[in-house]
Amino acid sequence: MMNEKQLFVLLHRLWGDINTVEFYCLAGALLAILGLSWWIAYYVRRGSEQARGHHAIFVYGAGGLKRIAFPLVALILVSSLHMILEYFGMSHLALLHVASLLLLSWLLVRIIVYVLRDIFPHGSFLTESERLTSFTIWGCLILKMTGLSSPIIAGLEKMSFSVGQQKFNLWMLLEGSVTVCITLLLALWVGSQFERRLLAVRDMDANLREVLARLAKALLSVVALLLSLSLIGIDVTALSVFSGALAVGLGLGLQRIASNYVSGFIILLDRSIRLGSLIALDDNTTGTVTRITTRYTVLRTLGGTEFIIPNEHLVSNMVRNLSFSDTRLRVATTVGVSYETDIDRAMALMIGIARAHPRVLTDPAPGAMLTGFGDSALTLELGFWLNDPETGTGGVRSDINREILRVFREEGISIPFPQREVRVLNPREGAA
Repeated sequence: MMNEKQLFVLLHRLWGDINTVEFYCLAGALLAILGLSWWIAYYVRRGSEQARGHHAIFVYGAGGLKRIAFPLVALILVSSLHMILEYFGMSHLALLHVASLLLLSWLLVRIIVYVLRDIFPHGSFLTESERLTSFTIWGCLILKMTGLSSPIIAGLEKMSFSVGQQKFNLWMLLEGSVTVCITLLLALWVGSQFERRLLAVRDMDANLREVLARLAKALLSVVALLLSLSLIGIDVTALSVFSGALAVGLGLGLQRIASNYVSGFIILLDRSIRLGSLIALDDNTTGTVTRITTRYTVLRTLGGTEFIIPNEHLVSNMVRNLSFSDTRLRVATTVGVSYETDIDRAMALMIGIARAHPRVLTDPAPGAMLTGFGDSALTLELGFWLNDPETGTGGVRSDINREILRVFREEGISIPFPQREVRVLNPREGAA
């Protein structure tokens, strides 16, 4: 990158080229290049939108190529023209030099902002501060290009302090922080791309994809952190003391968080609970697992309510998994009939009603049985099987109950209700 003296020389050359015919020829060529670059970028954007579902994008992640297409194409064309004209001995090329620097800066800004948006797709704070992020990056690049960064760096280096035997200054801390952040962001970006493509593999078990994606992100983050610390001159072996202190902290203050984290990996590895599993924690909490994160599992009930359950609770407590090895579920409903009813005929009618329902399985077939003798009625139970319990059982039970009531009324089968006979002993005189 040029220093301050080189910048003034370039600006002086640019001012001198204004009075030449070559300057205006290069200005026209530059405008033509920008127009051609816009036209190419337009068709690249259209092609990337059409090929998004096929993962045919040059930069990993949907929308990556279309964000950098214009400055990338323009930079390639301008640099190519600069090299060709320089090869043939043309000297008035300051305009192309300045254009190349501006296009390079624009390309870097687009790439950095895209990477940030790809790592944090749902970060509203990033969307709101994207313009500030761009201005900050542009400011740093301009300071570096103009050479004005040199006195700023010299001033920061003078502000030094010591920690034990190690000496630090503000510039070292700032440079180290930027290095660590950039390295971690690159690691997170690579990890997110790996996760995105891994989760798109439908032939692999969903839990295994989640485990591999999380392990890849964790390993990349650790490697990036150690590498960045080595780049800024910090001995990573000195972190062994910090690692021991962190382990003690996890064992004491962060025990529950660490337990939930480990439990999340246990759930994913043993596959006792998977995405889409229908589980029941109690009689009032039954639903489908929609998400398994590091700390918690999301359970969506049939009524639309979402329960956020710590992973430790699912590992250390009994959970009813209604779709662990078989998605079929038996549902039962009972009805009372009078003692004068033909039981065999009533049970046959109930079985026929269950078989006629579209959600009831034929194998296993529905069945009815006499389950009890009540004070005023015989209790009959109708059992039937469903293979889609995640859609709910209340609707099909209601449909069958209504049909049983209608058919019993048509067939003259009575459904008695409890009756009580009240006898008054030793009535008082004069009472009716």
